[in-house]
Amino acid sequence: MSSQQAAKLIAPFPGWRPRPEQVAQVASPPYDVLSRDEARLLATGNPCSFLHVSKAEIDLADGVASDDPAVYQQARQRWRQWCEQGLFVQDAVPCLYIYRLMTQQRQQIGVVAAASVDAYLNDRIKRHELTRADKENDRTRLSDSLSAHSGPVFLTYRQSRPIDLLVAQLIQSPPVYDFCAADGVQHTFWVVQQEALVQQLVAAFENLPSVYIADGHHRSAAAARVCQTRRAQRSGSTGREGFNRFLAVLFPDSQVNILDYNRVVRDLNGLTGEQFLAAVGERFTVESETAPVRPRQRHQFGLYLAGHGWYRLDLKPGLVEEHHPVGRLDVRLLEEHLLRPVLAMTDLRHDRRIDFVGGSHGLERLMARVDRGDMAAAFVLHPTQLEELFTVADAGMVMPPKSTWFEPKLCDGLVVQAL
Repeated sequence: MSSQQAAKLIAPFPGWRPRPEQVAQVASPPYDVLSRDEARLLATGNPCSFLHVSKAEIDLADGVASDDPAVYQQARQRWRQWCEQGLFVQDAVPCLYIYRLMTQQRQQIGVVAAASVDAYLNDRIKRHELTRADKENDRTRLSDSLSAHSGPVFLTYRQSRPIDLLVAQLIQSPPVYDFCAADGVQHTFWVVQQEALVQQLVAAFENLPSVYIADGHHRSAAAARVCQTRRAQRSGSTGREGFNRFLAVLFPDSQVNILDYNRVVRDLNGLTGEQFLAAVGERFTVESETAPVRPRQRHQFGLYLAGHGWYRLDLKPGLVEEHHPVGRLDVRLLEEHLLRPVLAMTDLRHDRRIDFVGGSHGLERLMARVDRGDMAAAFVLHPTQLEELFTVADAGMVMPPKSTWFEPKLCDGLVVQAL
């Protein structure tokens, strides 16, 4: 990589990739959408599952904490073993990659690249969420142990016709991978190694004023920490070393799909069901419903209450800061007008009385958690819109925790970026 390339938003890299005949066994869901037990079950009988690296605690005793040093040692040993055995092979030259995810309803096609840590630090790669220290520490330790970035950060950008045309041209060639995962998503992957085409893509992305983190705030923050640590440890860093970049997939906003990200709460803060509904009614219009409620518009919410059933909640007029990028978000409005005043929940990032359920699980998952007594109530939200995310990020603000749920999920293990 030349010094000029080092300054670019994205750059090619010589990725480590699984052999085509084994990619379907290697590819795994992101580490953070599965519990330890779920990951262990999914990887059982499959020694090639990337979960053995991304969530290496599944191969250790239950008593070993997920942030124990043994977990990162286990991940490093497995990764090195796979490379030595030839399960993963490194591309001979720096490449870009095209990654398509396709369901029956939609498809999204992204460019896989090494994104600039400096662009992240300088806010050209924009954030919209705060990170949790424990999760950021975990991914930092994993990347440092592997000396690699193994989980891609999901970036999005305002649609660009030059990029669209280049991608459309590149997917006319035969892919190196094309398989259907257990969740029914078709994953297709192309390698772009012709230098002229690589440079055209790099140049097209360089014309974008900014890009946005959709999913992967902890991975990108961890990459920045690894980079800064290694720069401090090495005098004369050129900016071309692998640690100056992180693994990313960039998708146009026109193809990105955000689902609702719903909430369940363990108790009603000492209130009876009737008292809770009365308190909610001070700021919401509360209507009983006979069927599950999925909000049809902004500022409307579904409520499933233990022992009472479904309700539709509409925020009363005059309570929305429509000109405030964060204040007008439904995730913030639910927090400000119900979770805080009625349920006394003041820190959603750390409060153990609340949990979050992605919309891909359906309303049945919410109802089941309430019906079996784990939770006292569930709230269904209207999905956050991508333009709302852009507006918040452009304003330098952050959204409340768990504001967005993106589907389909990117696979881990299709390509790894060495540092």
